[in-house]
Amino acid sequence: AKNGMRKPRVGVAGATGAVGIEMRKKLEERGFPMESLKLFAHPSEEGTPITFAGKEYKCESVSDGCFDDLDICLFSAGGGFSKEYAPKAAAAGCVVVDNSSVFRMDPKCPLVVPEVNPHAVKGHNNIIANPNCTTILMNVPVFPLHKAFHVERAVVSTYQAASGAGLDAMKELEQQARDWAVGDPLTQEIFGRQYIWNLFCHNSPMYQDNGYNEEEWKMVEETPKIFEGPFRVGVT
Repeated sequence: AKNGMRKPRVGVAGATGAVGIEMRKKLEERGFPMESLKLFAHPSEEGTPITFAGKEYKCESVSDGCFDDLDICLFSAGGGFSKEYAPKAAAAGCVVVDNSSVFRMDPKCPLVVPEVNPHAVKGHNNIIANPNCTTILMNVPVFPLHKAFHVERAVVSTYQAASGAGLDAMKELEQQARDWAVGDPLTQEIFGRQYIWNLFCHNSPMYQDNGYNEEEWKMVEETPKIFEGPFRVGVT
């Protein structure tokens, strides 16, 4: 906290999205100590009531000075939002924990998995990057093995859920299940294809020089930074 040992003033940016909802749930389940809470959402959702720990809060849209009275803000509102607003929040003295990929490979921003490199958080300049979900899931079990036996490489297969693309994709997956059940044409507005009972290459950009898509490359790039040394990853 900015003023000694009082409880922190907390914000959640992207509070109504799939990840933001889970962030709120975890803060509430764990009884995270806080002096105050701000919930940021899209301007179209401004004023939407959300109940947290028995108290009702109104969603806010981001505005000038909105981070001035916060100590911590959890960001999960997309890379464009983080790129624009995380530096502003940091400059206001708010510690940003960012869920996007924007700052992960920035040498000035720690990339932290608490079970692996919690000490790295000490080096933050008010922005702490959260790794990609698949990177975290691989790093947590592999790092203790790496420490004990010096693992040279990992060969990884990862399968992404529709939830990774947000609430709209989750809803479309449910709708495709309904369509499939009654024999209707499948709703295909998000990815433009069937993804109920299906697998396909991740929809992130493909790197032509190495054949990895962006989602795969995140694990290749992020793991050595978290492990603080060379570590080879082959991933599909």
